[in-house]
Amino acid sequence: MGRIIIFTGKGGVGKTSMASAHALHSAKEGAKTLIVSTDMAHNLGDIFEVKVGKTITQVVDNLDVLEIDPNYMMENEFSDMRRAVSNMLSSFDMSLGTLEQLSIFPGMDELFSLLKILDVYESGIYERIIVDCAPTGETLTLLKFPELLSWYIEKFFPIGKVAMRILSPVSKVIFKIELPDKAAMSDIEKLFIKLIKLQELLKNSRITSIRLVAMPEKMVVEETKRNYMYMNLFNFNVDGVYINRILPRDIDNEFFDEWISIQNNYIEELNSIFVDVPTYEVPWFDSDLSGLSGIEKIESAALSGWDVFKVNDVQKGESFETVKNGYLLKLYLPTVEKKALDMHESNTDIIIKIGNYKRNIPKPNALRNHTISGAKFEDQMLLIALTKG
Repeated sequence: MGRIIIFTGKGGVGKTSMASAHALHSAKEGAKTLIVSTDMAHNLGDIFEVKVGKTITQVVDNLDVLEIDPNYMMENEFSDMRRAVSNMLSSFDMSLGTLEQLSIFPGMDELFSLLKILDVYESGIYERIIVDCAPTGETLTLLKFPELLSWYIEKFFPIGKVAMRILSPVSKVIFKIELPDKAAMSDIEKLFIKLIKLQELLKNSRITSIRLVAMPEKMVVEETKRNYMYMNLFNFNVDGVYINRILPRDIDNEFFDEWISIQNNYIEELNSIFVDVPTYEVPWFDSDLSGLSGIEKIESAALSGWDVFKVNDVQKGESFETVKNGYLLKLYLPTVEKKALDMHESNTDIIIKIGNYKRNIPKPNALRNHTISGAKFEDQMLLIALTKG
């Protein structure tokens, strides 16, 4: 069983450097490793000081690098699905016929980046895949997109799948949409299966870990707390936090005394929030970090002596439990205040909204005839009671 470790955090905190250090560390351990960038502003080539193209490139023994180009993926590996999606969008007066136009549709870049990661994982070539993600908001969009898109496809297919052969010739007249042809529908069906596989892979805490990179500064700490909460909302396993750019405590200079005191306060705050999550402290280096020598400095200072590839299953996560009068959905939501939490029920879904993010949690098939009979929020755990209607 391989490992996938995903690095995310606020822009500028050192995600790429931290991911690169882990990739190099993994390669030195003898594990065949791939580091992947899903950030459209790629800079793995810069940090490793190698030319990286649209395909996998070797950096050193056991270490390869890939900067994903979603347009290249759409054109070369999923052309039928791309055509079907484009045709359906054009039916709603959204003419997205070209590759470039389709790529601007929300979620398309994220979708093809994840599909590539899934294909690489299933190939079995690599023991470890290290993912360097874009800043927090884009990462959340990336990780939640398979669940969101599969939800929409599942809602669409009860009509489209059953009536495809009958309705396809007249779909534009009756439904005002263009249903994809048989070949393209087959690709969408395959896509749906891949989306389910992606969800299973990304939420398998024995395989996939989310690692948050932070700095001891107010804005970064606040975003890291929100990031942690949203990752739990969508049931991803956060099993490591890296506090980067920590000033040496023994600096003999009055100018830095206040800065060190401020950093210590924020480090203490982060440690109090991530009490059950392994936390790593990374010093502020006195030189620019680039090339293998720069990455080795991080590796030596921050990773030595730690089993950073160990599976840390610290996720409290999401679960359905049998209780006396039915079932109980439990969802851990750290750092959330009760007043910021909104929840309601819609047909077969439980809808939870916090801030700008909303998640539709489909009820398991066995609970489709159950409805919400009560809910409470205590000790950062949302408890939703479901009884048979």
